[in-house]
Amino acid sequence: MTQPSTHIRLRYLTACVGAALMASALHAEPTAARPARPNVLLIVADDLGFSDIGAFGGEISTPHLDALAREGLRLTDFHTAATCSPTRSMLLSGVDHHVAGIGSMAELTVPEQRGKPGYEGYLNDRVVAFPALLREAGYHTYMAGKWHLGLTEGRSPTARGFERSFALLRGADDHVAQPWNTRVDPAQPYYREDGRLTVVPPDFYSSNYYGDKLVSYLKAGQGDGQPFFAYLAFTAPHWPLQAPQDVIAKYAHRYDKGYDALREERLARQKALGILPKDLQPAEARPFWPKWSALTDSQRQQEARRMEIYAAMVDVLDQNVGKVVRYLKETGQYDNTVIIFMSDNGAEGAYVGGNPSQVPRDNSLANLGKASSYVSYGPGWAQVSALPFNMFKGYSYEGGTTVPAIIRYPAHLGAGQVSTASGHVTDVAPTLLQLAGVSYPGSRDGHDLAPLQGVSLLPFLSGRQSTVHDRFDKGWELFGQKAYRQGEWKIVYSVPPYGPGRWQLFNLKTDRAEQHDVAGQYPQRLAELKAAYAAYVHRNGVQEVPQLAERISQRYGSSKYYETLE
Repeated sequence: MTQPSTHIRLRYLTACVGAALMASALHAEPTAARPARPNVLLIVADDLGFSDIGAFGGEISTPHLDALAREGLRLTDFHTAATCSPTRSMLLSGVDHHVAGIGSMAELTVPEQRGKPGYEGYLNDRVVAFPALLREAGYHTYMAGKWHLGLTEGRSPTARGFERSFALLRGADDHVAQPWNTRVDPAQPYYREDGRLTVVPPDFYSSNYYGDKLVSYLKAGQGDGQPFFAYLAFTAPHWPLQAPQDVIAKYAHRYDKGYDALREERLARQKALGILPKDLQPAEARPFWPKWSALTDSQRQQEARRMEIYAAMVDVLDQNVGKVVRYLKETGQYDNTVIIFMSDNGAEGAYVGGNPSQVPRDNSLANLGKASSYVSYGPGWAQVSALPFNMFKGYSYEGGTTVPAIIRYPAHLGAGQVSTASGHVTDVAPTLLQLAGVSYPGSRDGHDLAPLQGVSLLPFLSGRQSTVHDRFDKGWELFGQKAYRQGEWKIVYSVPPYGPGRWQLFNLKTDRAEQHDVAGQYPQRLAELKAAYAAYVHRNGVQEVPQLAERISQRYGSSKYYETLE
C-alpha cells in the first residue's frame, strides 16, 4: 500500500491557501478577486461496513463510488465514533463528541449523564458547525438526509448554517412512506425542510429522495458564481431493511452460501485491491453467535434474504451518488469539486425486531424488504461487513470505528491510491475550512468555542507530510465501551461476552484485527495508555458511569437476534 508522497501536487491549493494565508476569508477581498474556491460534496453512508462497497472488497454493485476511488485516494485507517450521532457531531464541529453535546446518543443517555455538559443530546453552543462558517464566507450550503443532532427548529440544520436542507431529525425511520412521516405532528417531529416541519411524499424512498432533493438545491443555486458545500447524508443501509423490489431481485440467491463463503470472497478481493496486506490475519468470527452450518434451513433463508435487501440498499445509495455526480459533470462543476465519502461508523449487528411500531409488521420471508417489514441483518453478516476487523457498531474495537473513506481531489491526488495513514472524523472540518480559506473563531454569539481537535488533511494530501498526524493519538468512549490509541498501540475495554471486562492491549502494526491481547507482556505500555485515556476523560468531560456497558447492552445489542430469526 502506498501513501501520497511528494509527487502528488496540489496546484490549486498553492493559489487558494496562499490567498487565505494573506487574509482570513471572513475579512478577505471580494470573492471575485480571489482564485476560484472548490466546491465540496460530503457523502456519508449510515452503518455501511468497511468491506461492503466494491472499492473496499465488496461484491455489491457500487460503480459510482468505485469510480471515485479510482480517481482519488482510499484511506484504510480512518476512524469515527462507534455510532452515528456522536460521529455526526464530530464531523460538523471538528471537536470530540463529549464536548459537542452528544456524549452519548440521546436515545441511550442514562440518568447519571443527563444535564451534564456535553450530554445535551444536540449539537451544543460550545462548538460551531463548519457549514455556518462556509456560508458566511460565501459558500452555498446544502444538506439532504440524516441530521440526528437536534429535533427543534433552533437545533435544526437551518440554525447551524445550512442555507437549504431536508433533514431526518431522528436516528432512524422507515425508508418508505408511513402514517407518521406523511403527516406533521409537532409532538413527534420527523422531518424538517429549511427548519420547518414537513412530510415525505407517498412514493418516498429515502436514498432516491435525498439524491433528488440535493440535486434540486444545486440547480437552484447554480450560476451565481458562489461555490457550494453539499452534504448528502444517506440513511442507508441503516435498518429497517427496505429496498425497491427490482433491486433486491438483482441479488437473488447471491448469499445462499452464507457467512464464511462471503467472508473468503471479500478477504481475497481486499488483498488483491491492496486494501489489506497479503499476510494480514483477519478477525475470527465470534464463537458466541452461530455458524451458518448451525442454522436451520428457514433461518438460512431469512439470513440470505436479509443480506440481499442490505445489498440492494447499498446499490441504490450508489445509484444516487451517481445521480449527483452526473449532474455535476453535466453542468461543468465536477472538475472543481472535492468529494469526500465515508461511513458514520462500522456495520450494525444489533437486533431491532422488538422496536414498537404504529403499524402491523410482517417479517415473513416473502414480505422482507417491503414497507411493513422491520428487520436488521444481525451479527453474522455485520462481522462479514466489518472485515477484516473485530466486532462492529457500538463497540470500540476496530470494526466499530474504522470506516471506508474516499477522497477525490481533482488534479491533485494520484488516481487510485490506497493509504494506511491514520485519520479521524474530526479532521474533516479543519480540512474543509482550510480548503475554503476560512479561519476558525475563538467565540461566537457570546459563547467561547472549544478549539478544533482535528487537523487538516491538506498537508498530507499535498505530499508535504507523509502522515496526517505526527502520532495518531485518540480516545473513544461510548456506552461504557472504551479505547485509546497512540500510534500503533491501542487499549480496549469491553465487557463479557464481547470482551474480558478489563483493559486489553493490541499492537495494530502487527495485529490490526485485535486478535492477540499483549497486556500481560507490556505492563508499562498498558499503564501509559490507561493514563492517556484518563487524561482524555478529564479533557473532554466524559462521564464515567459504573456498569454502563452492562446496562446499555440490556437495551441495545445482538443477544436476541437469533432467538427471533425464524
